[in-house]
Amino acid sequence: MGTELLAPLDLAFWHLESDAHPMHLGALAVFSPDAGPSPGPEALLELLGVRAAAIPRLRMRVRDVLLPVGGAAWSVDKDFDVHRHVGRVQLPAAETGGEGAFMAAATRLAGELMEQPLRRGLPPWQMYVIGGAADGPFAVLVKLHHALADGMRAVAIGAGIFDEIASVAGRGRTGAPAGRTRPVPPRSWMPGPRQVAGLALGRIEDLGRAFGVGASLVRASRLDLRGATALSASSSGTRRLATADLDLDDVQRVRRVAGGTSNDVLLAVVAGALRRWMLERGEPLPGADPRALVPVSRRRPGGAATGNRLSAYLLGLPVSEPDPWERLRAVRGAMDRNKSAGPLRGAGAVAVLADQLPSLAHRFGAPLAGSAARMLFDVLVTSVPLPRSALSLAGCPLRALYPMAPLARGQSLAVSLTTYGGRVQVGLVADGKALPDLERLGRCAEKEVAELLAALPVHRPAGVPVVRPSAAP
Repeated sequence: MGTELLAPLDLAFWHLESDAHPMHLGALAVFSPDAGPSPGPEALLELLGVRAAAIPRLRMRVRDVLLPVGGAAWSVDKDFDVHRHVGRVQLPAAETGGEGAFMAAATRLAGELMEQPLRRGLPPWQMYVIGGAADGPFAVLVKLHHALADGMRAVAIGAGIFDEIASVAGRGRTGAPAGRTRPVPPRSWMPGPRQVAGLALGRIEDLGRAFGVGASLVRASRLDLRGATALSASSSGTRRLATADLDLDDVQRVRRVAGGTSNDVLLAVVAGALRRWMLERGEPLPGADPRALVPVSRRRPGGAATGNRLSAYLLGLPVSEPDPWERLRAVRGAMDRNKSAGPLRGAGAVAVLADQLPSLAHRFGAPLAGSAARMLFDVLVTSVPLPRSALSLAGCPLRALYPMAPLARGQSLAVSLTTYGGRVQVGLVADGKALPDLERLGRCAEKEVAELLAALPVHRPAGVPVVRPSAAP
């Protein structure tokens, strides 16, 4: 793997980072032995290092380049040492007795580790084995810089540590060479007349699209933040993590009655959880519903494997609506409108603007753009797909995986969701001082699903109106 320039959006994420606002994604994977003892922390650490070192992308670091001015490139770290990137965190014996105690200790430690920026000059990733007692559960925390990968690409990279993926990759290295088997005739690097015309037309379309997004961005920006809640409190740079587990069958039951998608249901659950959380902590509901930035992948099958390919939708989370099914109806309607417009239109498609800016603008303008994020949205809500097959590490089954998203400057909460083993796992990342009771928000998400189920309309033939119990006051 040679040298490649960072794509514009990757460069933006690279320069958005500061010591107090690291821009790395994360995941906390929890394992437990099925029968018999686990391999032990030292064996796990060695296995993790061997498998991570075998992933080519994890050997790449970022370096500055002369051209384009302000640009940067990925290049192979010739002094790569996997031991700089994998480590072990041992838990006190008192915190390893029982699943609940282990999870509480593991998430607390993961929060402290997520506060720490990745060291520049090295490939931007880190992995930690947490716990690993001979007869108990253990966790692996993975940190990947957002410049290295978006959520979907991060899953593809990180999956290389699992037994099932690593074994397939191992067979690929010893079997027939991958790729084309027929020689490819050389092509001139000079574009032909039709290519020139196509490139020019594409450039004009891109600039027109970016202009439309910019205009939408200006219209959507909020200069008056007096209605702000803890979601938009001043950033302290601290990090706190919490998790929640939802039953996928329950989510699907709601979806089958309400229509739409499972993601619509989960976004409504987030809205209801925020409402419940605000009321439980005695906080008045905001005058205007908080906005969520909902990332959308632009990655196409067979497209470029590297870099960020993202857009996003803006969604008002209806926390002022007391009825859970009305909240779901509002979310579904708003998401249907977003999808009709498409992921390349509207103020949420800020990534489209990043693609049109020169490298120098990202180098000097990214910090300013990061500070302006709170004028556009209040919370990030993202869904991360996982492989459907069962996964394991050193023969120990994966029990849960909680994804974690970075916080932009001025943001206090990011919500990430993924589905695995019949469960929806929710990873909550928050500013530790702004949201010290983050665990309560996780419990509120679980209560919100129960409330939707309690008010579930009776199944009916098409065309028959819905009759539901009245919502709780």
